[in-house]
Amino acid sequence: MDVIMRAIIVDDELPNIENLRSLLSKYCSQVKVIGEATSVSRARELTELHSPDLIFLDIQLKGESGFDLLKLIDNRVFEVIFITAYNSYGIQAIKYAALDYILKPVDIDELVAAVDKAQKKFESSKHQSQLEFLVSYLKGDENKPTSIALPQQKEIRYVNVEEIIRCEADDVYTLFFLATGEKILVSKSLKEYALLLVNNGFQRTHQSHLVNMAKVKSWLKEDGGVLLLSNGDKVPISKPNRERVKMALTSLTF
Repeated sequence: MDVIMRAIIVDDELPNIENLRSLLSKYCSQVKVIGEATSVSRARELTELHSPDLIFLDIQLKGESGFDLLKLIDNRVFEVIFITAYNSYGIQAIKYAALDYILKPVDIDELVAAVDKAQKKFESSKHQSQLEFLVSYLKGDENKPTSIALPQQKEIRYVNVEEIIRCEADDVYTLFFLATGEKILVSKSLKEYALLLVNNGFQRTHQSHLVNMAKVKSWLKEDGGVLLLSNGDKVPISKPNRERVKMALTSLTF
């Protein structure tokens, strides 16, 4: 039998709250909505009063941010599912922390999947670390975070971005190669990490390869162009990417 998660909904538009409440009642029987808020201050009151297990949190709240709520709460012993109409900076922050989000309008299948994942994390008592990581990210350099959360089957690994030498596509997975020699397999596509790490000096050199440009030792004139990396790996450069990779290398400052 599913454990019932007590939840609050935070959104500045009442129709959105009513719609989400209805969807949860119909499709997510393991969730019991115990409160609703349209502002950060009210959401904080409800959180401190009821200690919810789960918060459905909108990012944009009429001049405020759902992230402000997380910064104000010290004891974050709950799971969060972000719901937003904006695929922007907020989504990047959430992805770095490997947390779940749903874009509006809410898709039923995505909602059910997010709730199921939230419940598994809540029951495992390992849900707090990702929120702590997100809040730390938000308090730091928002445009260029130093670490990234990599979700694995049994744990969430937190890796310094500078320690990542390269990433390689492995079907629908991504394999991370670290400076320590360790490899980490993550069940997300290379395309997603290419978008996420572009501001940290990573370049897509090939359909299957993403490289930290700071880890390039030399450009080898073989097979149309190959990058030799600091760990000795050789990575191909596809023809459509050659000029962009050259520009990225020439713009590096050491």
